[in-house]
Amino acid sequence: MGLWSKLFRSSEKTKKNPSKQEVEVYFAYGSTNFQHVYAFEEQLLTAVSDTKVGEFSGHELAADGSDGRLFLYGPDAEAIFRVISPVLTASPLMRGATVTLRFNPSRWGSRKRVIQLP
Repeated sequence: MGLWSKLFRSSEKTKKNPSKQEVEVYFAYGSTNFQHVYAFEEQLLTAVSDTKVGEFSGHELAADGSDGRLFLYGPDAEAIFRVISPVLTASPLMRGATVTLRFNPSRWGSRKRVIQLP
């Protein structure tokens, strides 16, 4: 297989496996005891896996516990948000969190939607 075939074949793969959309939840925390974050992650994991709308990918937590980010991916960011929204709003941990839905995270400047939780 030549170089050009390899290059054009990759675009065929993209058609078969569309790029995943991203939901990022940014929240203030204020503690180095992360057990509450881990317990909350389990709730998100259960919500997205039970409904099969996407997958919980993981987190980034500041070493000083000041803030964190949670990452979820799937074919439809809006669908993921609809599923996790009740979980987010029910948790005191997520008060004031910012949820960013990215509709094509692999492209710079792609469309996104930002939601501020109460």
